[in-house]
Amino acid sequence: MKKVLLIFILFVMFSITNSGYCKEVPFTLEDRDRIIRMEAKLSEIEKRFEQIDKRFEQIDKRFEQIDKRFEQIITFMWMLVAIFTGITSATIGFAIWDRRTMIKPFETKTRIIEEEINRDREKLNSVVEAFRNLAKTDEKVAEVLKRLNLL
Repeated sequence: MKKVLLIFILFVMFSITNSGYCKEVPFTLEDRDRIIRMEAKLSEIEKRFEQIDKRFEQIDKRFEQIDKRFEQIITFMWMLVAIFTGITSATIGFAIWDRRTMIKPFETKTRIIEEEINRDREKLNSVVEAFRNLAKTDEKVAEVLKRLNLL
């Protein structure tokens, strides 16, 4: 009896569950209209996404143009720096060259004058020495040399 009852319960369960699967849902005109509206909305959304993509592409192009312009400006700035450095170096080099050429004649003249002063000093020392020797024999010369603090 238990077996019969178990088989009966199983049979009832299978028959109930199968009837749920076999039931067919009718496709109505209202469902068709809903699908058409959904497709229309989806196509509008796709168009909007395409417009957004185009805008992003335009923005990317603008950024590329700005990047190119910045690179041009930076290149120009490097050129200006190089030109300024060259002009500054040339000016400093010219100033150094000019000073050397201006100072050389003065150095030569100064050496010549120093040599003349040394020769004149030697002559003066020998004249003073001669007067000192003369002062040993002549008292007038000795007085003059004492007044001048040379004796």
